[in-house]
Amino acid sequence: MKLPNFTDWPVFKQIRSGDLHALGDNAMSERTRTLEARTRKADRVVKSVCPYCAVGCGQLVYVKDGRILDIEGDPDSPISRGCLCPKGSATFQLVTNSHRVTNVLYRRPFATEWEVIPLDQAMEMVAQRIKDSRDHNWEANTDAGDAVNRTLSIAHLGGATWDNEENYLLKKLYCALGIVQVENQARI
Repeated sequence: MKLPNFTDWPVFKQIRSGDLHALGDNAMSERTRTLEARTRKADRVVKSVCPYCAVGCGQLVYVKDGRILDIEGDPDSPISRGCLCPKGSATFQLVTNSHRVTNVLYRRPFATEWEVIPLDQAMEMVAQRIKDSRDHNWEANTDAGDAVNRTLSIAHLGGATWDNEENYLLKKLYCALGIVQVENQARI
């Protein structure tokens, strides 16, 4: 039986080269020498905010040819200083995952079975129903003749994942639609 040449073992290479922590060439292989961060190939970097909670951690979105390459924490963010929680770190998968749902289950009135419809169709249906409800329940004036220009048939309850900017824009949209019953859960 032939004994292995102990001088070829990584620990002996480390001692021989003085790289006791294996942080230099001893830790490299031919493959690792050619590796580079996928963010280096980005055309541009877009600053963004994590969509998950109301904290608003900063993110850097690396884009090439209109496609997202990677999403990382923004070190310039005074809130997160480049750190992201596990959900924020997984934002890349949120927008690029091939298993992302693009269809909606819909059950027609009085139907007993669900059917699959495209997300675009479902969004159009929701928009049309909001418009119909608003149009059929519009109140221009009170019984006393005071102008109110509102609908009480639609209310909105927001979630804690929206940041201030999103809440501001949604509140403007709801006011423009005449919706006055608006509440959100964006409290930390």
